[in-house]
Amino acid sequence: MNATERSIFEQFAYWRSAPLPDVPSNRDVLRAVVGCGTSYNLSLSIAASLTARGLQAIAVPGSEWWHHASAYAGAGRAVEVLALSRSGESTETVEAARRSRAAGLKVTALTCAAGSALTRHADTVLYAPTHADEGIVMTASASLMLLLGLRLAGVPIGPEVIAAAESLLARADREATALLQGRSHFVFLGAGSLYGVAQEGGLKLQEMSLSFTQAYHSLEYRHGPIALADERTLVVLLYSPDTQAEEAKLARELLANGARVLGLGGPGSVELEIGGDAAARPLVCLPALQVLGERQAQLKSLDSRAPRHLSKVVLLG
Repeated sequence: MNATERSIFEQFAYWRSAPLPDVPSNRDVLRAVVGCGTSYNLSLSIAASLTARGLQAIAVPGSEWWHHASAYAGAGRAVEVLALSRSGESTETVEAARRSRAAGLKVTALTCAAGSALTRHADTVLYAPTHADEGIVMTASASLMLLLGLRLAGVPIGPEVIAAAESLLARADREATALLQGRSHFVFLGAGSLYGVAQEGGLKLQEMSLSFTQAYHSLEYRHGPIALADERTLVVLLYSPDTQAEEAKLARELLANGARVLGLGGPGSVELEIGGDAAARPLVCLPALQVLGERQAQLKSLDSRAPRHLSKVVLLG
């Protein structure tokens, strides 16, 4: 087992020791959930989960909040910031937090690094140490920050959810190589709080294996992008319980076009049931998506620990 595999398969012990933050009581503020890259993808799922549970939120890339905050929250709007960064050093996120706090906004940092620059610009720090073997590509750290964000939204993440994620990872790994073989176009689909995780699944496979990936809201895929789906395509469809019937119709269309479909929670070439609370589904699915990237990298004889053109921390001079 290589270092990336260890950081994926051994992450659940870190989940079990992650902190239990209090759910915010103030429902009159807009929460801007800010991050870059993987952290921004997580922000999409966290913001959707907060809003669905009565805590209005919006996901914003770190650079956008730094430079264009007024485009996302108008003047006079009560705003708090949730800033996500594994290292706590990503320039755009740190600067977004610094400027927010200087403007009098409350900042909560979600990070895997204690004593980082981000923590120095935050009123509250939620810290969860990640796997020591994690490399450039975020695996266990991504799951941990998503876990913290879902707990802030009031989603219960207990032993049942952790067991469901571990089970789904094992079952997805057994199917991964056969699904990936012969495919060169990879599509990740999810709706609601699953959309950000679909984006993250696409990013993981792209980073690890230097493959062409796309991600969309599930039912938006018919509106143009489906034209690319053919016998070279693998679609990973993250089913939402409330739109499963419509998503199953989409899966049938994709199969008819020659695509393979991995159905997480619904029909496909391979269907894998998702356990745990429906609100926790983004977290349950994430490790299974991570392992797809690693298996595709292995099929292409690539080292996922050192993706081309990437560094562990993005610092702007």
